[in-house]
Amino acid sequence: MAREDNRRDNRGNRDETPEFADRLVAINRVSKTVKGGKRFGFAALVVVGDQRGRVGFGKGKAKEVPEAIRKATEQAKRQMIRVPLREGRTLHHDIEGRHGAGKVVMRTCSAGTGIIAGGPMRAVFEMLGLQDVVAKSIGSQNPYNMIRATMDALRLSASPRQVAQRRGKKVADILRKPETEAAVEAVEA
Repeated sequence: MAREDNRRDNRGNRDETPEFADRLVAINRVSKTVKGGKRFGFAALVVVGDQRGRVGFGKGKAKEVPEAIRKATEQAKRQMIRVPLREGRTLHHDIEGRHGAGKVVMRTCSAGTGIIAGGPMRAVFEMLGLQDVVAKSIGSQNPYNMIRATMDALRLSASPRQVAQRRGKKVADILRKPETEAAVEAVEA
């Protein structure tokens, strides 16, 4: 009997993972017109991440604000993606992403730069665990489209190890710059 109780407790604890942090990005009041008038509810946009390279976003609607936030958080946890980080603090390369009319540009930075980004993009970077990045939103200022464009760009990011594996080369071959090879050959000749 005690063994079954322990299993139930473990199952209950698995759903509530304290390792994830969440950030409420936007909350909107939405209405539905029905026969008797209008019914009001709330839509929430939430970003969830472990601040070590995993991030996701979700949206939820409900009649009450806490319920909408809970639904959005659950959806965000289900839709998490893993993003490779260089030295655990910045991106490996510059990337662009777009969704609808929203376009974002993200650039890798040196240590100590900080997060230079506005609004919804900042929330994504903080939940992801990025410490040094410069980002610019071009086009739509809609938080939903900005977050989707940011996530689109983050899906496109790749580490040198992933690129080397895809090309069938070694990581050293990928990281070696052509100018360096030409200078080495000139010195050797």
